[in-house]
Amino acid sequence: MREREAASRDILQVITRSREDSLPVFDVILAHARRLCDSLHAGLFLLSDDGQELQLTAYQGEDEWLVALHFQKPPRLEDVANPLVRAAVSRTVVHIPDTEDVATSQDTGAARSMLHVPLLARDRCHGVLSLAGRVPGAFSGTDIELIQLFADHAMIAVENVRQFCALKDKTEEVETLNQSLQDRVDTQVAEIERMGRLKRFLPPAVANAIVSSGSDRMLSSHRALLGVLFCDIRGFTAFCETAEPEETIEVLQTYHEEMGKLINAHGAGVDHRMGDGIMVLFNDPIPCDNPAGQAVRLAVAMRERMADLGRQWKRLGYRLGFGVGVSMGYATVGMVGSEGRFDYTASGTAINLGSRLCDEAEDGEILLSTRAAIAVEDEFRVVSRGSLHLKGIREPIEVFRLEDSPEATQLP
Repeated sequence: MREREAASRDILQVITRSREDSLPVFDVILAHARRLCDSLHAGLFLLSDDGQELQLTAYQGEDEWLVALHFQKPPRLEDVANPLVRAAVSRTVVHIPDTEDVATSQDTGAARSMLHVPLLARDRCHGVLSLAGRVPGAFSGTDIELIQLFADHAMIAVENVRQFCALKDKTEEVETLNQSLQDRVDTQVAEIERMGRLKRFLPPAVANAIVSSGSDRMLSSHRALLGVLFCDIRGFTAFCETAEPEETIEVLQTYHEEMGKLINAHGAGVDHRMGDGIMVLFNDPIPCDNPAGQAVRLAVAMRERMADLGRQWKRLGYRLGFGVGVSMGYATVGMVGSEGRFDYTASGTAINLGSRLCDEAEDGEILLSTRAAIAVEDEFRVVSRGSLHLKGIREPIEVFRLEDSPEATQLP
């Protein structure tokens, strides 16, 4: 992430120095795009003055024959079978994960995947930023977002040069244009740096939500209805007393890596980790229709993965289990901490209850609060474990256990 932020800053800084020539900007864009996406080659095509063809303007790569081909025979906009042209005509991203799976009029050479991103301004396409992957599926969703950002930067450079040339004899207007451009660059640099700072002390989901909304209000304390999941490893303390430190670290690293993958896949808003304990929140800052159901589905996926890990660890002599508690209710959510050490967290009865249910759960068991059980009864089978006295909660509460069977049942 930091490398991509640095690349974007480099491009924007080159734009401020390239008033009369956009080629240096294009070269920097293509160099960064090729390196960050590990692409075979990268090219930038601009629409010709007559609007009939795409002309190769800048290139980074080793296929000289490809450069010569595009100079001799530029792609024409009438050739809609060419994916490069299709990106320009449709003004949408054209992504070909595997060139062998589709028929195309574009000579792809050794490339096994292609990505064509249009350069758009004022609802018009002015060109295409094109990358070729070495292997099938070379471009991820993050890569596509990055190249779209680079395409926006390229258009800033194009418009900068065009307007500068048109106004170069009008000193006052040129100065106004330069200041406007500098303001745009400063704004984008500030936004990149702000995003980087937010992600250093906030979960990515929270940072993205703040930047998208353009407001920091969600960092203030507020109430939210949450699905809450707590989980930890059973027998971990005893394991740490007898295991070597390297073994303990290896188990923890594997555990958090695997659980982290599942947490991200299930769209959780926030997760906190300490030792072998994990707290996951649903419905803030990312809203969801069924926070308790999302939490239970994550719990089931975690239990299945931990069963596999437990069998592997058992072969090494480690006897470790896994327990989960799920609750649902309102909690106070917001940012706490001091400068440089902030955290986005929640507090309230629903949080305490989820933690206590996790403490009470036996190996392989998923325990639910009454409200969480009611919320998921049409999707999962739950049975009562009776009323329990839980630490820190004054009155006994009825606790429910998630059964292995996926069939739904009514609560007793």
